[in-house]
Amino acid sequence: YVRRHLLHCGKWRRKDECPRHLCQGRLYLRPSSVPVLPEGYAGLVYARSGLAIKHGIGLLNSVGVIDSDYRGEICVGVINQLKEPYTIQPFERIAQMVIQPVALPELVEVDELDDTDRGAGGFGSTGKK
Repeated sequence: YVRRHLLHCGKWRRKDECPRHLCQGRLYLRPSSVPVLPEGYAGLVYARSGLAIKHGIGLLNSVGVIDSDYRGEICVGVINQLKEPYTIQPFERIAQMVIQPVALPELVEVDELDDTDRGAGGFGSTGKK
């Protein structure tokens, strides 16, 4: 995990010594280390836009969430979404993490939900008039 400038998001780098070839639809889990996050913060792991747009390299779960109390190994699930193979080079930056505050409200259990304009409207229900 590296950060080149105070204003830059941190980025994961591949540290192994040999290139990793990704064919279409192939998965690669990149183990990495992560800084210990303070309570009330989370690390959000995103794909790098240049890799995604130019080469179809993305993250399997779109955004990874790292909780502040997690202390295990972090793996970044990378997938090639295009037909052309892509080679991840050693020390290439493959993902980026934004550390941000997380609201931790006290939740209240209720017996019934109140009514709203949306109601139980699901996928696509708010985009139509």
